[in-house]
Amino acid sequence: MSARSAVDDLQEGIETLLGPQGCPWDREQTPKSLCDYLVEETFELVEAIRCDKPQDVSEELGDVMFLLAFISRSYGGGALLQQAMREGTQKMIRRHPHVFDAKEINSRQELTQNWEEIKKTEKNHARGYVLDSVPKSLPPLLMAYRINSKAARMGFTWARDEDLEDKLVEEWQEWLEALESRDREKMQEEFGDYLFTLVEYGRRHKIKANSALAETNAKFASRMQVMEDMAREKGWDISSLDMEHLEELWQKAKGGGGMGHWGLFL
Repeated sequence: MSARSAVDDLQEGIETLLGPQGCPWDREQTPKSLCDYLVEETFELVEAIRCDKPQDVSEELGDVMFLLAFISRSYGGGALLQQAMREGTQKMIRRHPHVFDAKEINSRQELTQNWEEIKKTEKNHARGYVLDSVPKSLPPLLMAYRINSKAARMGFTWARDEDLEDKLVEEWQEWLEALESRDREKMQEEFGDYLFTLVEYGRRHKIKANSALAETNAKFASRMQVMEDMAREKGWDISSLDMEHLEELWQKAKGGGGMGHWGLFL
């Protein structure tokens, strides 16, 4: 089956769903009502990619593509999809003159600067603010990374890692003061400031906070499952165990020795 015939089949299936004998639920959907489903399916695709499961990647890609085709129908259907793909290709060609043209790029920094300059000349970025291109619907950790990255490209960041480390200490102290005050609004503000600064510290070391936390979440969840399996084998109800028994299971799940309660998070 060619790529073209697969697209045709997809669009025909959508037309059938939305036809007189189709699905009442599908006929009620709008691009806005499908946004949450698109986000959900995209996260499922990301999970499949991170878990390195090719079959799941294929399935989730299909789900995302179906929703994109479904949404595009409200804006012109197949014609819009083709236009979007052409514009996407043209944009990437335009932003890579060092690949598709004769422009010489000598460093990663020069590459990034050239990319930003090209974006400024494009219609959607000709006017406005530096952060206008950062989608407001991004997950907060990813948005913090993008904001810091944009600011750094215009030179608005700490000159040295040591300066940023001092800032982290300062932000942590402010968090402790807010914690002591028990002012919930202030606590949230200071905790957010610390996280934002920590995201920038990771970015400077080529670590994306969103991806790093996703890996830690998965690691923690996997070890929790091992703990639950071991508890069942012993006939224990894991929800009623004290910290000593929980940590015993945790250390076995990790395959390591005793490290005290802080070992829970390592």
